Amino acid sequence: MAGVSGSLNPVAVGERYISPFSSTVGSVADRRGTVGIWRRPLEGKLYSSLMAPEKFRCSGFRTRMAVLDERIARGGVQKSLDILAYDLIQGELVRLNSSMGNKVPDHPTAVLLHGILGGRKNWGSFARRLAREFPMWQFLLVDLRCHGDSASLKTSGPHTVASAALDVLKLVGQLRLTPRILVGHSFGGKVALSMVEQAAKPLARPVKVWVLDATPGKLRPPGDGDDHPAELINFLSKMPKQVSSKVEVIDSLILEGFSKEVAQWVVTNLRQTERRGSSNPVFSWIFDLNGIAEMYKSYEETNLWDIVEDVPQGVHVNFLKAERSLHRWALEDLQRIHAAEELAANEGAGVEMHVLEDAGHWVQADNPDGLFRILSSSFIRS
Repeated sequence: MAGVSGSLNPVAVGERYISPFSSTVGSVADRRGTVGIWRRPLEGKLYSSLMAPEKFRCSGFRTRMAVLDERIARGGVQKSLDILAYDLIQGELVRLNSSMGNKVPDHPTAVLLHGILGGRKNWGSFARRLAREFPMWQFLLVDLRCHGDSASLKTSGPHTVASAALDVLKLVGQLRLTPRILVGHSFGGKVALSMVEQAAKPLARPVKVWVLDATPGKLRPPGDGDDHPAELINFLSKMPKQVSSKVEVIDSLILEGFSKEVAQWVVTNLRQTERRGSSNPVFSWIFDLNGIAEMYKSYEETNLWDIVEDVPQGVHVNFLKAERSLHRWALEDLQRIHAAEELAANEGAGVEMHVLEDAGHWVQADNPDGLFRILSSSFIRS
């Protein structure tokens, strides 16, 4: 797949803003740390993790790059492509190699995938922590189709687990990245498995896959006390596209029977918008709810047991069950995973089951320290 190439030119560090009308890069001092964050502009232009445009030749274009103690490499701009919105968080040694002009062919990369109604920001603080601890790594966070800043893309249906996985495969190909680790939470876990199923490249061998609090098979009907994402999506579809208060939305969700935690998480999908002639705030949803409903239906119906029970050589699949999870784990699922562990070990591959103590379904929020300890083993051994 096509990519972008360019030379490295160091510039000032801090928070940088690039104007479409000038090659000047403004800088504001930033002393928060040594983790670099690169953000993809939403208008569809493609920039690699190590490149920023020297000059734009289009109008009405503005992008913001938040960079901490970082150097920008100026490079070429590829033709307009519909690719997912992403953040690339780089460890200090990755940036050091780049700033010194060292030609490192392939920095080890991990891809972090969110769940239904989530977004790349769900992984932000956790990824920055990983980058500080493992400075030779870089971490790609994406908004899946119909979610966050990727919701504005003209993605073709059907909106499924497989199509979401193909989107991510295309993105890493465009960025010329070769992921060594895939981490997916809930819906994102099935997306990670589907990535392995669909492509030999640009996935590396070996590659480690982490499926966080999700099973590979079809979902069973929820029981009493279980989460009901389908009902949540249906309720949100009946709400106005613009609301005047996040608190009112939270109250409405709680009144409908959803937990306070779920309600507070849902309103992270609201973004304040301007309304002419009014000083009162207005918030709009930043997702494509119809597409998300289709994606969740696919999540319920997608069966990826084949890839687990016949793992390709060089692939290691890790399942993580949250101890207090409301996800529909069944004894049969656990037994099949343990059986796959023994089979994979004889085939030069791997399957492993983990339990995260003192955590519900929202693993990176409920027990980030425990999750960090478990995931760290993959980065230490890679």
